[in-house]
Amino acid sequence: MNPQDEIVVGLDIGTTKIACIVGRRNEQGKIEILGLGKTRSEGVSRGVVSNIQKTEDSIREAVREAGDMAGVDISTVNVGIAGQHIRSMHHRGMITRQSLEDEIRQGDIDALVDDMYKLVMPAGEEIIHVLPQEYIVDGEQGIKDPIGMSGVRLEANFHIISGQITAARNINKCVHRAGLEVTELILEPLASADAVLSQEEKEAGVVLVDIGGGTTDIAIFSDNIIRHTAVIPFGGEVITNDIKMGCGILTHQAELLKTRFGSALAAENKENEVVSIPGLKGRDPKEISVKNLAHIIQCRMEEILEHVYFEIKNSGLEKQLTAGGIVLTGGGAQLKHLRQLTEYVTGLSTRIGYPNEHLGSSKVGDITSPLYATGVGLVMRGFQHLDRSRPSRQQNTTTVRQGTEKPGTSSGGVLKSFWDKVISTSSDLIRDDE
Repeated sequence: MNPQDEIVVGLDIGTTKIACIVGRRNEQGKIEILGLGKTRSEGVSRGVVSNIQKTEDSIREAVREAGDMAGVDISTVNVGIAGQHIRSMHHRGMITRQSLEDEIRQGDIDALVDDMYKLVMPAGEEIIHVLPQEYIVDGEQGIKDPIGMSGVRLEANFHIISGQITAARNINKCVHRAGLEVTELILEPLASADAVLSQEEKEAGVVLVDIGGGTTDIAIFSDNIIRHTAVIPFGGEVITNDIKMGCGILTHQAELLKTRFGSALAAENKENEVVSIPGLKGRDPKEISVKNLAHIIQCRMEEILEHVYFEIKNSGLEKQLTAGGIVLTGGGAQLKHLRQLTEYVTGLSTRIGYPNEHLGSSKVGDITSPLYATGVGLVMRGFQHLDRSRPSRQQNTTTVRQGTEKPGTSSGGVLKSFWDKVISTSSDLIRDDE
């Protein structure tokens, strides 16, 4: 089967939007985006599903749009998970090998990782990702790849990410009801990092800040290894609400004001700039100062960035980030003057992250917007999963409507017992509802 015929679908279930992205890998290894479907997210609050039916309907519409544009029937998707329930921790694992003569193999590493999934977690939580940071072989530390070495005692430091199993269960339930299967459940900042960060930045030390509608996700890398993750329960939606309350206008008017005239630095706006908002039911229109609008936005953005800076200091990696600094992505990163405000609050160099480095030619014009960083990253993660599972994959699940078969992805893989548990429990719930 030609790898260039393989199609992967990423489904970003966000607080303000649900985006479905269909991608294919070209001869150069770049991702070609074949289709994009985007709908308003009606049933998600701060990254967590709060209304099953509304979320299902939004997923169906986004998947239909993406499938129509790409000319494929979508049946499997890679789904992102975020939300304030996400937790991270560090843990060291160890296995004792039977023979000093045999080389350390991939199976030994897999056994060490599998053992981490058996850690006892607080009630209602399960492990989502187990991410090796560095290995120790017979006391020798700082080893990035132990395969081929000799040793009896194999240890590793792990970054472990956990979440509420009910949150994952509800995501799976919505996707399943929409007639789809989940290949992988992926932490959204990890997907965004794949899309917008370079290997050099990850090596030097960099903070990814993904500002979504309901949450702001953080991932810190150093020496090409993820060192810290966090989720801040504030995003663009809370800024919109501040504008609504501060200006006494409707929510959709506040959103338009934010996206069209908003700025994260009040000092960059003139005193005499005014926007007129139509009044309700024949009432006089409201005149809103653009500078006052920026003051409202700046106050909330400073609060969010203070949380980001706290997480940077809490990670203990602040001094290792002077080269890479901060990369802002997500829909909130499109706010004017946000880069300057971030540099002012944190003292770290900042750039806006666009998911264009790994993209080839595309049918979709605005796919390089920071808004779609997570979706593009989910597609990239899907291809990584295909590469890992290629020898064991047996059948196609995504097909072109004209009849030419396109291979999809098989369920299972990296989430081990966590995802098995989520799927089995969700299926029982769905049968009960029906």
